[in-house]
Amino acid sequence: MQKFGIGQPVTRVEDTRFTTGHGSYIDDLNLEDQAYAIFVRSPHAHALIKNIDTKDARTLPGVVAVYTVEDLKADNIGNVPCGAPAMNKDGSPCVMPPRPALAEAAVRHVGDAIAVVIAETIEQAKDAAEQVWIDYELLDAVVETSRAMDSDVTQIWEQAENNRCFDWEAGNVEATEKAFSNAAKVVELTLINNRVVPTSVETRGAIAFSEPETGRLVLHVSCQGVHLMRRLLANAIFNCPEEEIHVLCKDVGGGFGMKIFLFPEYVVALYAARKIGRPVKWISDRSEAFVCDSHGRDHVSHLQLALDANAKFLGLKVNTIANLGAYLSNFSPFVATAAGVSMLVGCYSIPTAYVNVQGVFTNTAPVDAYRGAGRPEAIYAIERLVDVAAHDLGLTPDEIRRRNFIPGEAMPYDTSLGATYDSGEFEKNLNDAIKYSSWEGFANRKKKAKKRGKLRGIGLASYIERCAGGSPEQARLEVSSNGHVTLYIGTLSNGQGHETAFRQILCERLGVSFEDISIVTGDSDLIETGGGTMGSRSVPVGGSAIGAASEKIVEKAKITAAEMLESALSDIEFQGGEFRIVGTDRVQSFQSVCKAAAPADGGASFDEKETFVPDSATYPNGTHVCELEIDAATGSIELVDYTVVDDFGKVINPLLLEGQVHGGIGQGLGQALLECCKYESESGQLLSASFMDYSMPRADNLPFMRFARNEVPCTTNPLGIKGAGEAGAIGAPPAIINAVVNALSDYGVRHVDMPVTPNKLWRLIQDQ
Repeated sequence: MQKFGIGQPVTRVEDTRFTTGHGSYIDDLNLEDQAYAIFVRSPHAHALIKNIDTKDARTLPGVVAVYTVEDLKADNIGNVPCGAPAMNKDGSPCVMPPRPALAEAAVRHVGDAIAVVIAETIEQAKDAAEQVWIDYELLDAVVETSRAMDSDVTQIWEQAENNRCFDWEAGNVEATEKAFSNAAKVVELTLINNRVVPTSVETRGAIAFSEPETGRLVLHVSCQGVHLMRRLLANAIFNCPEEEIHVLCKDVGGGFGMKIFLFPEYVVALYAARKIGRPVKWISDRSEAFVCDSHGRDHVSHLQLALDANAKFLGLKVNTIANLGAYLSNFSPFVATAAGVSMLVGCYSIPTAYVNVQGVFTNTAPVDAYRGAGRPEAIYAIERLVDVAAHDLGLTPDEIRRRNFIPGEAMPYDTSLGATYDSGEFEKNLNDAIKYSSWEGFANRKKKAKKRGKLRGIGLASYIERCAGGSPEQARLEVSSNGHVTLYIGTLSNGQGHETAFRQILCERLGVSFEDISIVTGDSDLIETGGGTMGSRSVPVGGSAIGAASEKIVEKAKITAAEMLESALSDIEFQGGEFRIVGTDRVQSFQSVCKAAAPADGGASFDEKETFVPDSATYPNGTHVCELEIDAATGSIELVDYTVVDDFGKVINPLLLEGQVHGGIGQGLGQALLECCKYESESGQLLSASFMDYSMPRADNLPFMRFARNEVPCTTNPLGIKGAGEAGAIGAPPAIINAVVNALSDYGVRHVDMPVTPNKLWRLIQDQ
């Protein structure tokens, strides 16, 4: 094993750059002669645009241009696309209304962009934006997910009857109905998966310009993948070959799914830059981010679980209304349907299931992927339902799970919703988590807490998620004459530590030191293709491509090594950075072989690329146990202990892994206890439009986290790894809410919807 190879707890090499202020983020970039963009946004949730008057704004000092949708249409600028439509139950396509980059004829949510002002300075652009006069005819708004299809609410899109975008299904309705007819017990639960705002530390931003000599469009953007951005811009917006658009991205201060997408502001920035012949810079402020970034979650689900007399699961029925917002974001129908629905059966043997998802339009910001993208929604639903079933049947949470877990010996296992789990020891995860959390001693801790006026609760959740599938990833390795390796790869880091993990794989496979590795990402010119960072795929998929490209380098280098050692190629082995004649002490280092293989013209010694295409998804899994206390007098909550046991398959770097899980638990805690994205029902105004009103988790909200692993190698990934980027955010919400409900058991509480704020708890306690 290499000193800094696979499996080693190496500290992040990129952290020195970040902590010393040498990161390069989108707002750090400034181009010569750049102008600034400020968007004029709707203050109304729903209104017709009767007139837009830009005359006064155009005359103000420093104003370069003002554009509306009419300008975009005149120059044949396409609409922002939705690339992942959902099919209706009857086989017809979902409703896909147009999404122009600037609002046309009507505004449909607060923050909808109507015009853009380009000026010499930000201050001048802001002043001019206030002088763009818009005449509105106000319309009724609908913001509540559960009411979107009511007959008495406003119609947001003419083509979407009852505001329904799609009516989608999965599973076997006939078999499921039969299972329910034979059930000894049916447990039901209606729950809300609350809307959240991604709130990355770095807001979105873009700097656009047109190359004077070629007319080619260039976009610097804070994103999660430059190639997807380029493809959408070329094919859907500007109707040009992809080579005529260059997309670049440097460091990214968080994305959580939100920065995957092509947003209207990027389209407008490129358009404006081309029109005025100068760079245009736009950086979102936090107020803009709250109203125009894509939001996450926002589902209302009714769940039914059929059980036999021994509490064995017979069937599952789920009916979900998924809020899509006012427009379809790039992948929103997919996120609400196929992305997560297959995980609704969780870790359990459920012979049959049927799921119906209806996507609805509302006068709110568009909803799309947020850390986990459908899987957190699914696991929250099934893990709350299983706990409620245990409550209704008088069983403990661990006992009902043990009776229904898919056993390890059944792997690979085909679920009733179409997934094939390749590996997993679900009961072992549970047993270890129970042991490490001192579950058996909880009753005594609860008694002691009661004497202090505290309601103590303990809850668990067993999760499984689907990730590391989807699009391929390519890795190109260029090796210089002195053995320096440059990796070109299309997936982007948003803070996960990819620069360290990729170096570890190369260190393991090629025997080179960290200092002899450079990594190039975020440039659609230098990198041929890339899927981007999403779905916990960067290291499982990108790492597998790196491993395969490394093997190509070694095989090519063996030819040179054999010549140097005057040996048959079949007698050469490579290990620990050295080529050796098998069974002898005759060796050549990787560096010396690279020097010998260098071409006379000074080019690269070796240059190989390889693409990894996942045949199947991977399935990380684990169990979270949360213990907390509620102050009965105030409703305040303190997490006092947290245990997580995860199976991520083979581990590249334990330190990076724990960091990902800790961060994910923090985000899950935020959704469970703090983050409340709230629109006012009458006006459609966003009431939680700043950090004064939208509460985020802080360090003192997080408890000590006890972390353990069960390493069950993945059989569907060449490196044996399953992915870890989203797992914490998937397991935490149900574990925390299960603990809250357990703490309230003396009050007969069966369920509490997220976020469980102190005010909500205090009122609930007072009402008992």
